[in-house]
Amino acid sequence: MNTVLISGASVAGPALAYWLRHHGLTPTLVERAPAPRPGGQAVDLRGTAREVAERMGVLDQVRAAHTGARGMAFVNAEGKRTATMASDTMGDSGGVIAELEILRGDLVRILHEATGSGVEYLFDDGITSLTQTGTGVAVTFERAAPRTFDLVIGADGLHSKVRSLAFGPESRFAHDLGAYIAIFGTTQREDLDGWQLMHTVPGRTAGLYPTPDGEAKAMFVFASPPVEFDRHDTARQRELIATTFADDGWEVPRLLGDMRDAPDFYFDRLSQIRMDTWSDGRIALLGDAAFCASPMAGNGTSMALVGAYVLAGELATAPDHATAFRRYEEEMREYVARCQKFALGGVSSLMPKSRRFIRMRDFTMRVVPHIPGGARLFGDLQKLANTVSLRDYRPRSLTSS
Repeated sequence: MNTVLISGASVAGPALAYWLRHHGLTPTLVERAPAPRPGGQAVDLRGTAREVAERMGVLDQVRAAHTGARGMAFVNAEGKRTATMASDTMGDSGGVIAELEILRGDLVRILHEATGSGVEYLFDDGITSLTQTGTGVAVTFERAAPRTFDLVIGADGLHSKVRSLAFGPESRFAHDLGAYIAIFGTTQREDLDGWQLMHTVPGRTAGLYPTPDGEAKAMFVFASPPVEFDRHDTARQRELIATTFADDGWEVPRLLGDMRDAPDFYFDRLSQIRMDTWSDGRIALLGDAAFCASPMAGNGTSMALVGAYVLAGELATAPDHATAFRRYEEEMREYVARCQKFALGGVSSLMPKSRRFIRMRDFTMRVVPHIPGGARLFGDLQKLANTVSLRDYRPRSLTSS
């Protein structure tokens, strides 16, 4: 199993390519975007994921690109803080905001550079078909000529094409969380002093969080039944956000104005991907394609980095790909289950059903860091982040199987 095609060049894909090449295998990445994707939301690196980054030799670069986030604060309509939690309140991985936070685009750039010139990238392309044989997977592309690989890994996100081709439609695996999320850059410098600010009313939350350039990203999350529209119709998505938040205070009116022309506007339905197995023959899934917990509050980036390390290590050391895929699942299942469970609580806290719930949430956030065992009330993120202990994988053989 020497040649491995990886679909997706965000976080999980390049991390997997790095480790496969480290173990002597030959990865190729195919990515629909014409280049590594810039921008994106802020993501946390927690626990074991930091150890993966350190073993890759990129942890210092990640720290240098830190957003500067110092913690999270909830604010009322007048901007007064009603609850705060610093990033280091319950350990470097235990707070609501981790001590180490980075924009997704910055992490993608760092991982892309780490893969080096020895990894083949097929940008501005995508997979159109997968046909498994006894010795490999025949792949056709939108642009590139057909090729055959020993293995194919789908690391292409929540709406994975590999998953739909090999396992079936997304509707079989997506579990709806009853809400939408939008993220985009603001148009002016923000005096946030490193704090992520969140304004909540029943059913929805608007937020601002810092970026390294002194500006900020805006975030809107709101509970809603599914709304019919084209996923690529951003005008309709912006209209939905504007209508939903039209009467809210704080900085919301200004942020809605910023949203109209934001070039990096992102919008999606919150959902989890739950699957009984992450592999089928010579095809497997990694990251959000396999186990998306939520586009927010689900430790997705950390799971992607840890999963990439484990999957590459198992492929390099197992006697065959079937054994490698089984061991990868066994190693990751508890971690994934705990992250997905935690994400459900994180999402619900941003879409409270009543003002009474908001008051209870804020009170809990204020007192939990100061009581014994309080971390458990937040799902004990510090313990969750270290669920997986990294093995020292030493390749046995690089022969094809």
